Amino acid sequence: MQHDTTTSLTSAAETSQQNFVETLPTEMSVKIFGELDPGSLCSASRTCRLWHHVIEETEQLWRRQCLLVRTVCQKEVDSDRGHGLSWKVTLVRNYTRSCLKRDWLRGRYSHVNSAEELSGRRMAPLDVETWGEILQAELDR
Repeated sequence: MQHDTTTSLTSAAETSQQNFVETLPTEMSVKIFGELDPGSLCSASRTCRLWHHVIEETEQLWRRQCLLVRTVCQKEVDSDRGHGLSWKVTLVRNYTRSCLKRDWLRGRYSHVNSAEELSGRRMAPLDVETWGEILQAELDR
């Protein structure tokens, strides 16, 4: 009887150490990966070849994240998609810009007193229309 218990404990330990992508249906793995933010998704894709393959080949993961970016950078995302860029490439091209624009619109930079306060922040080029939105938001504050 003790042998059976030891065997089942060993089996349970081995199962818990298995790669979930190897044991779950791909659709379930995609649902799990879908809960990650863009940075974590990129990090996960570097974990192993299998994770990389599932993440890179699943457009819906990148589409979901890209549509979130589109809420802030609609024109840029629509333009990139219109030029035939993949969801992932579109996300990578516009993610930093969307974070910067969101921060500006929320007033994060409304009371900056010196360049040192911006130190360490990623910056991205913004078009004239975006600057107009930002200036209008500042005037409305």
